[in-house]
Amino acid sequence: MKTLEEVLQDWEAVIGLEIHAELTTLQTKMFCGCKLEFGAEPNTHTCPVCLGLPGALPVPNKAAIESIVLAGLATNCDIERHSMFYRKNYMYPDMSKNFQTTQGPIAFCMRGHLELDVDGPGAKERVDLDGLNPGESRDNVTRTEDGYTTRVGITRIHMEEDAGKMVHIGGGEGRIAGATHSLVDYNRAGTPLIELVTEPELRTPEEARLFMQKLRQIYLAIGISDCSMEEGSLRCDGNVSLRRRGETKFGTKTELKNMNSFKNLHDGLAYEICRQAQVLEEGGTIYQETRHWDPSSKRTIVMRVKETADDYRLCPEPDMAPFDLSDEFVDNVRKRLPELPDQKAKRYEADFGLSAYDARHLVEHRVTSAFFEAGMEAAGDAKLAKPLANLVINDITARMNADESFDLETSALTPARAIELVKLTASDAISSKQAKEVFAAVIDEDKDPAAIVEERGMKQVSDTGAIEAVVDAVIAANPDEAARYREGETKLIGFFVGQCMKQMRGQGNPKMINQVLAKKLG
Repeated sequence: MKTLEEVLQDWEAVIGLEIHAELTTLQTKMFCGCKLEFGAEPNTHTCPVCLGLPGALPVPNKAAIESIVLAGLATNCDIERHSMFYRKNYMYPDMSKNFQTTQGPIAFCMRGHLELDVDGPGAKERVDLDGLNPGESRDNVTRTEDGYTTRVGITRIHMEEDAGKMVHIGGGEGRIAGATHSLVDYNRAGTPLIELVTEPELRTPEEARLFMQKLRQIYLAIGISDCSMEEGSLRCDGNVSLRRRGETKFGTKTELKNMNSFKNLHDGLAYEICRQAQVLEEGGTIYQETRHWDPSSKRTIVMRVKETADDYRLCPEPDMAPFDLSDEFVDNVRKRLPELPDQKAKRYEADFGLSAYDARHLVEHRVTSAFFEAGMEAAGDAKLAKPLANLVINDITARMNADESFDLETSALTPARAIELVKLTASDAISSKQAKEVFAAVIDEDKDPAAIVEERGMKQVSDTGAIEAVVDAVIAANPDEAARYREGETKLIGFFVGQCMKQMRGQGNPKMINQVLAKKLG
């Protein structure tokens, strides 16, 4: 099978996402008063409404409607004043009433968009930008110095109720294949769920990953969901098809179901693109079907032939009147909009002089942006913004990714200690290498950076006289190497720096040692 890079030279991928988010910050279900609680005993939060018993009538959750309108406003959607619910019929046992209550063609939120900044290695997946210079645009893409930006349309965000949870017993990895029997937990049935559907304007797996990541940041910022992909409150289905470069007609799409991590979304789409290309290049046919991404075997597996809209037999919900949202209702929701991640990043650029790259990566996580702001408040000096941003983006984020138990909000590394560490490095009291050692020690030993530096005798010697004396002694002890350096073998500077650091027991300021050596050997 060809690599993704090889495939995308000849084929263009057309990707659309369907992203489901449970409104976990609400107290009750969408159409009844049952409690929302992840991990509760099975079937303990059910009632005649969410079980679909005869005569039970649904009552819409006003707070859920407010949440979806908030999501629409945060993603540049038009808020439809008139919409309604439908019954979506299907045969699976995870909804005991045999239909799901959902919205139809006109949803609460329509015609939105998000802007994506794509840089780094992921930008190389977009192979059709070689002819564009920074600042130039083609279709929905604008080239930048480090990559490109792209505008991705949002078809709609609609409201629906989640289904129950199927538990398969006896099968491999909890799947239905090979299971001896299945159980159903209806606690989740009826949970308020919003589904965002993008336009088919994504062209690479990296763009899909970034879109979902950005949407998660927005939902967390507006406080409508905990967006826990591990617990299933944020899930994504990816639709992908291929067409030859230069063609405009869509190919046959397949759907990857329930991607539960950013990496799985990227890797699943990448594999499916390569698989489809191989089938098509060998003269085969792509069938419209739903597939499952298996991260252990790193391949997609057929789940079922894709249903069509006719299979769902959509019909207006007879037990609920259509919705007419007033301007006053929408305006009141709009007042609840907080500062969104893009707005926060722009503020970091303006207030702290950070690059767009640094600002964007600081706001990727709520905890890192809050930590940075608390640190800058403690610092009271905008000059420390860049070194603090480096500490957060590089060291703190790496620790968070490597250690799942690390909680920045409760860790020993407080914003004040981070600023203290940054100041020690900026003043050349310790080297950048030593700073990493102090960073780890602060977290592991719960001590102030200055105390750690003092205990370990790490404070750098920056006294010019002391350094010159050591440099003179090292040069005198190594006349042959000094002569070779002066004859042009300048890479020997590393040898001399190492000898000086050895003489000073690792406490010499390497920057000053380099400067003095260059002067003495020049």
